[in-house]
Amino acid sequence: MNVIVSQSKLRSQLVADRPSRKEAEAAVRTLLRWAGDDPGREGLRDTPARVARAYEEFFAGYATDPAALLARTFEEVEGYDEIVLLRNIRLESVCEHHMAPIIGRVHVAYLPAHRVVGISKLARIVEAYGKRLQIQEKLTAQIASTINEVLEPRGVAVVIEAAHQCMTTRGVHKPGVTMTTSRMLGAFRDDPATRREFLAMLQTSPADHCHG
Repeated sequence: MNVIVSQSKLRSQLVADRPSRKEAEAAVRTLLRWAGDDPGREGLRDTPARVARAYEEFFAGYATDPAALLARTFEEVEGYDEIVLLRNIRLESVCEHHMAPIIGRVHVAYLPAHRVVGISKLARIVEAYGKRLQIQEKLTAQIASTINEVLEPRGVAVVIEAAHQCMTTRGVHKPGVTMTTSRMLGAFRDDPATRREFLAMLQTSPADHCHG
């Protein structure tokens, strides 16, 4: 069973077992009491409802099928077969270990075989997986694997650079630290020249490409 099919099956099961909004708000009240405050006081009275709405936004990716985002492709590309790179995609995710924010940027590249996809869809793939409880390593692999399975390109490369507030605002308290992960598939893994070209494109500014 491939990654996409197994993810779809798991998503359907989780939706069926999903608690109600009322249960979610009750859980927030419990946490507020556990933290030592009174959920009935004026400043916190509407907090459970606000948190539930915020969670709908933070975790909107669970309601999105990433593979479906890549369903529409274009084959009339005049034989274009060079690297397609989308840089600096904003990443807003949540650490699954401490439920603290992960903020960073994602670079996604692929080598078309027969078709290309609208560039906004690459950003939406990042958002679909990012708006879930995550660890950065898994997120990197999920983005790359989905693009590879659906588009069937000659290669896929994903690099993520992010700061994890689970270690900047708690624990070791080390602000300014970023984590970098990458997943290379196909030509980006097997062909050193293709990998070097991709890494060089990441290091140059957009203006360098415009005036090259």
